[in-house]
Amino acid sequence: MDRGEVKLEFGDQHGYLAAVLKALNVPQESQVLVFSKTSFQAPRIAPRLPRAIYFNDSVSVGWVRGDDVLEFAAVDPRQGVIFYSLDQEETAKPRLDRRDTCLQCHATGATLGVPGLVVRSVYPQSNGMPLFPAPAYITDHGSPLKERWGGWYAGGRHGSQRHIGNAVVPNREQPAALETENTQNHVNLKARFDTGAYLTPHSDIAALMTLEHQTRLTNLITRLGFEARMGIHDWKPIADDLAEYMAMKGEARWTETIEGVSGFTERFAQAGPRDRRGRSLRELDLQTRLLKYSFSYMIYTEQLDGLPPAALERVYAKLWELLAERPASERQTIRAILRATKPTLPAYWR
Repeated sequence: MDRGEVKLEFGDQHGYLAAVLKALNVPQESQVLVFSKTSFQAPRIAPRLPRAIYFNDSVSVGWVRGDDVLEFAAVDPRQGVIFYSLDQEETAKPRLDRRDTCLQCHATGATLGVPGLVVRSVYPQSNGMPLFPAPAYITDHGSPLKERWGGWYAGGRHGSQRHIGNAVVPNREQPAALETENTQNHVNLKARFDTGAYLTPHSDIAALMTLEHQTRLTNLITRLGFEARMGIHDWKPIADDLAEYMAMKGEARWTETIEGVSGFTERFAQAGPRDRRGRSLRELDLQTRLLKYSFSYMIYTEQLDGLPPAALERVYAKLWELLAERPASERQTIRAILRATKPTLPAYWR
């Protein structure tokens, strides 16, 4: 934008949102909606006015209906997540501004102490305000479904399994008692808010699970990079933690198929890359686990490749050990996909 190489079209309803998503290659199908008042835009957020978040592997974009800025959380390979805003006012030269005030919440224990990302699950009141001392959770791929998506809209099918999305606490005197009627297996969210005011009418359950997976992984990579570059601590344990997370160790399993509704599952898989047999680490499973091959697609990110060489080698060595524990057919498939799609693998992986 500064060089004049990118022009953003301004729309009457969403401002620069659609143009920004196109320029950053962020799919509209990734839209997830949070109605808890858990951001600096809290006064504008409510169950009838949820905040929309769109994401790919390296950037997230936040939009609140009627607000005067777009929010960005972009992953820098060395510094972790950096925050920006873009004024929602039509101008000949729109400009991104750094927003370091976001670090008040995005550089805490919830993000492993580094500039990072977080998906929080809370028990919200009918106005969206989280209730205390009700439970609150930081969720990732290891979280059981029963703790996920409090304060979020979760659209999709999941059988008899239950989560805490789509719900509010009707009586603040009972802060842990969520409403239980008509909050599960939501395919259509029209009764909850004006879905026509958003780019899509969905808050896809598969997109939510994907976002949860990659937020903690992003923070783990950042933490390892910080520790390895500073040399203050023994960084090897965090490298091992990162490898275990990438290998989906400790992932929560479910007993019934989960099905999204926005087309995110298909759009996510299209991003590849694929081997000659058409296999990709970006294929979602959703039968009993998130990923078909149970190995993170985040191995392709610039952030991982940007780790100090010794730290990156430690991660690859641990991943090699973890794959050796898998059944032969599964291990061979994952290694074959990586050999075909990841040219910077260590020599012994080949």
